[in-house]
Amino acid sequence: MEDEFNIMMNNNPHLKEYVDKFKKKYKNIPVFNATLSGELKEEIYPNIIYPIGDPLFIHIYGAPKISTTYNVIEPRLMPDEIRAYKSIMDKILEYAPYEEAPEDDEEFEKIIEKLFKRSTKIVNSKNNKKSLFNHLIGGKIKITQDEFYKYDYLLKRDLVGIGVLEPIKRDPYIEDIHIIGSHNCQLIHKLFDLLPTNIYWNDDLELFSYLKNLCERIGRPVSDATPIIDGSLPDGSRLNLLYSSDISLKGPSFTIRKFTDIPISITQIINWGTMSARIAAYLWLCMEYGMSVFICGETASGKTTTLNAILPFIKPKSKIFSCEDTSEVKPPQPVWQQLLTRERGPEESRVTLFDLLRAALRSRPNYIIVGEIRSIEGAVAFQAMQTGHPVLSTFHAASVRKMIQRLNGNPINIPLTFMDNLNVTLFQLAVYNKGKFLRRVVSIEELEGYSKYAEGIVTRGVFEWDPQLDRHNFTGLNNSYILEDKIATVAGYDDPREIYEELDLRTRILEEMVSRNIFGYDEVVKIIWDFYKEGLDGLPFPI
Repeated sequence: MEDEFNIMMNNNPHLKEYVDKFKKKYKNIPVFNATLSGELKEEIYPNIIYPIGDPLFIHIYGAPKISTTYNVIEPRLMPDEIRAYKSIMDKILEYAPYEEAPEDDEEFEKIIEKLFKRSTKIVNSKNNKKSLFNHLIGGKIKITQDEFYKYDYLLKRDLVGIGVLEPIKRDPYIEDIHIIGSHNCQLIHKLFDLLPTNIYWNDDLELFSYLKNLCERIGRPVSDATPIIDGSLPDGSRLNLLYSSDISLKGPSFTIRKFTDIPISITQIINWGTMSARIAAYLWLCMEYGMSVFICGETASGKTTTLNAILPFIKPKSKIFSCEDTSEVKPPQPVWQQLLTRERGPEESRVTLFDLLRAALRSRPNYIIVGEIRSIEGAVAFQAMQTGHPVLSTFHAASVRKMIQRLNGNPINIPLTFMDNLNVTLFQLAVYNKGKFLRRVVSIEELEGYSKYAEGIVTRGVFEWDPQLDRHNFTGLNNSYILEDKIATVAGYDDPREIYEELDLRTRILEEMVSRNIFGYDEVVKIIWDFYKEGLDGLPFPI
């Protein structure tokens, strides 16, 4: 590992410069990690550097008298280089209108490389940097080879990427990014929780300009007249922005919720302890037999992550219809109709979740996925369930009682007698347990229906989390309404309780995948779908 670190420093002078300064200041040497493992969570005072793709590195450092911080290591401009960089940027913008519009980021990068080379001349050295005239040769800006690599990265970062936040966007270990004003950028790290960063803007004016450019690129212009923005970044991450200082008193503030291009697999979620293999097997049967399921929880509890992880349990030949405000769900099924709302423009041209759900009923999907139910679209979702269309959605509620209260109240207004169209509710929370931040499925409740004697909905708990042992207990054994009265009947079992044997089989399959470290999303999907096609013969291991 030390040899690999030395190679990295030789190839990236800015990394070596950073490490040398750190060693001189703290009399300490960072440990290089090519990838991060879960064991690092136990580090009280981490001192690690890890790569996120050349030329970017992250240093996480904490000490007894120093709070743990998240430090981006990237090429930085010296004061005299800033002027040349701005000149290069101006020339590129001058030439850019004469180029064809790129179709994707890869083409955009090639155009930037072309215009960058057209604007510059590489020389061995520059003796005098005091005037811009001394930067020029035949209209081209003189730069050294070292400066070329530095400018090349920064141009792509600022023009193709998202500027100073690009390193955090690339880091696969980041969940959320929180910015409050120009000098307060913090993030949620998957291993080290909340960390302050070394990222900043010079002042709020620079941050205002940055946010205007960012919002224009994603098609959601922001201004003092329209100060609140919800949108998606090009990589699918969710942006929530409060722009005006009249509203956000500490300066412009925004949150970015990161979503990976490839969803997290169900086996990874089991391995993290978020749910047990038996819970996943239960959800597998629910998805296979068309149950409607709501994944409920509070903000940042991992609802969408869990939703994406269970979608491979839906049969591969199913037609999926998804409707969302921002693109977050990613079913692997090839027949997937993905629709987004249109909130801007004249009133008559806007398209709401309500409109999309009504369209879904005419599309004959096998499953309807609603990114999140918040308002009157809930009524259409329950109508869809009544007509035989299973629905999956996320919902903000911490318990089954609170979920029913929200669904029955304004503005959703689902009658109590309709509630049994929803079959299963999963509750997932972000909890602190024994000093650790965890995401856990805390309970799963089945909805049996309305009871006029109880004047309410009869529910049945089938799983519950024991916080003392950090273990999930299956309280629904030989007592599950959904497994015995719904799924076993459709599956054709003479004895409904035989369904528990099938539940055990699916549990063993998932446990075997976890024990063999099969965590890749695509590999997990293939195994599940091969099981659908060929049964146990389709599995790559014996059961």
